[in-house]
Amino acid sequence: MSTCEKNLKEPLRPAFPVGQVNEENPRTKKTIELLNFQSHVEGGYFVETDRDQLRIPNPFESKRKEEGQDSTRNASTTIHYLITQKSPQGSFHRNLGRTVHTLHSGRGRYILLHPQEGKKARIETFVVGHDIAKGEKLQWIVDGGIFKASYLLPDKGGSSSDGLLISETVVPGFEFSDHDFMTPEILSEWATEEQAKELSWLIRKE
Repeated sequence: MSTCEKNLKEPLRPAFPVGQVNEENPRTKKTIELLNFQSHVEGGYFVETDRDQLRIPNPFESKRKEEGQDSTRNASTTIHYLITQKSPQGSFHRNLGRTVHTLHSGRGRYILLHPQEGKKARIETFVVGHDIAKGEKLQWIVDGGIFKASYLLPDKGGSSSDGLLISETVVPGFEFSDHDFMTPEILSEWATEEQAKELSWLIRKE
């Protein structure tokens, strides 16, 4: 049984472990080529498709006082994001901005850690996919300050996948200065010992 989700009979574990596949299949290669994807530091692949030229005041300026930090942000940014059998997971990270996710194809599982003052985080997990009758999500929103991770699941009725392809729109627009990765120390603060053990494989390896 999962220590993170009482309705799951098995612990959260990768369907496609990192390093198990050395080369993308031809269909996935074609998708990467046609959409001009590049490797993402979180895992998987991405391409920025829009950066709104409207500039708005940076709402995070007081949260992270860094030298040279811009006082404005693009109103929004949008990317395509892809995880594959070769690069099957997006490591735990959080953004200060709000992110709207929209599914295009494939299936995957998301894990969100919602901060709770004076308590361990509330853990939420769900499957994204096209089987809405089974509760799979076509769209999901992650507010700023929430840690999220994702991993690839097999296509419905099979044991392989052509990848999980989504779009993400960040409001206000994404900047790396508004982003950070989960560390083992943060995970131990946010989760119980048992939960941290179950989720540790989703922490980015340096």
